[in-house]
Amino acid sequence: MQRKSLDVWVGLFVLIGAAALVFLALNVGNMGSLSLDKGYNVSMNFDNIGGLKPRAPVKSAGVVVGRVEKIAFSDKSFQAVVTLNLQSNYKFPKDSSAKILTSGLLGEQYIGLEAGGDTNNLVAGDKIKMTQSAVVLENLISQFLYSKAADSGKEPAK
Repeated sequence: MQRKSLDVWVGLFVLIGAAALVFLALNVGNMGSLSLDKGYNVSMNFDNIGGLKPRAPVKSAGVVVGRVEKIAFSDKSFQAVVTLNLQSNYKFPKDSSAKILTSGLLGEQYIGLEAGGDTNNLVAGDKIKMTQSAVVLENLISQFLYSKAADSGKEPAK
């Protein structure tokens, strides 16, 4: 009888461990917040999206309000076209702005939405015009090194 009790506890422990692994896998894959709500899609153009990926979160005031639906390249404007799927219970003014942000120093990238002051709200198919591209660490380093090299070539003022 004691052997069966031990087997039940070991089986229960294995099931809890498997559930924890599934939970972690869904969170790492940005699929932890699946919902049946279709929401509405809006798009925007960026000069550089850095490491932004589909299913990345869209946050406003720190709250996840949607996900990146699709990323494409426009051969007419030579910019990245990012389509967002915003949850239908969150409404944003038409003059809202978007920027690509990074959580932490080397963390994942996400889109931050800042609400504007327009009285009309975004609807499906609208385009957000005010965007700020991702800050790419390599570009910042090269600009710093270039400016230091340019400064070292100048003679000091007397």
